[in-house]
Amino acid sequence: RRGPRVRPLLPKRLRDKVPPRTRLLEWPHRTHPRKMLMLGGCVQPSMLPNINIATARVLDALGIETIVAPEAGCCGAIRLHLNYHDEALDDARRNIDAWWPFVEQGAEAIVMNASGCGATVLEYAHLLRDDPAYAEKAQRIVSLTRDISDVLLAFEAELATLARRRAIHTVAYHPPCTLQHGQQSRGRVERLLETLGIDVRLPADSHLCCGSAGTYSLTQPSLSYRLRKQKLLTLQALEPQMIVSGNVGCIAHLQSGTQIPVAHWIQLVEHLLYG
Repeated sequence: RRGPRVRPLLPKRLRDKVPPRTRLLEWPHRTHPRKMLMLGGCVQPSMLPNINIATARVLDALGIETIVAPEAGCCGAIRLHLNYHDEALDDARRNIDAWWPFVEQGAEAIVMNASGCGATVLEYAHLLRDDPAYAEKAQRIVSLTRDISDVLLAFEAELATLARRRAIHTVAYHPPCTLQHGQQSRGRVERLLETLGIDVRLPADSHLCCGSAGTYSLTQPSLSYRLRKQKLLTLQALEPQMIVSGNVGCIAHLQSGTQIPVAHWIQLVEHLLYG
């Protein structure tokens, strides 16, 4: 959380990893009969907290209350990247324990707005298949886990009614690998934004990695930066007002290499609704 404050003092290589401070949106205070869980995550609340807040605000506008279980934390992806398998399983168990009371109370879904986390949580049933205490619960968690793009597609008409024309109308979209390949989810973000009047442009290499790749930007910086440079060339060639993506790592990595604003697409939806 102190990262943005000390960002100007950091060496450039580290400074690029820390987004500058931005004004925080206000978390919605209304309650609704319909409720969905959301994974707060570990990296996102510190680096780009407005993604979670924007998600809650969009759901609030649709009459859905967002619940973040305070005991839930890292999804386990980082530890899996680093081959700390047992510790990753502990992350999964902790999250299941944190969510389970809300699942029993009827939470409709577990919303993911970081595709890397979503891809990991969707693996919980496989990861815990041999754990007699958690195997069945993990299957239930997986059945409830949905990317925010999937959730919002059911509300296209309502969102189109609520949205207003804003200054931003042309974006380049980078589909995260963990969404399009890991979760096999394609076309939903584009369709949703186009329904709201946004011209969504995809680069020719939209199937390729931006170079963030979980911990790759830290462990393989040279290759990571080459991939980022190539990705930004194709994104910037589309002449967008903004670049949008759906994973915190991709967003921070791309933003560190361009002056064009890079944000989560849910932040754009929130802007279209609230201004």
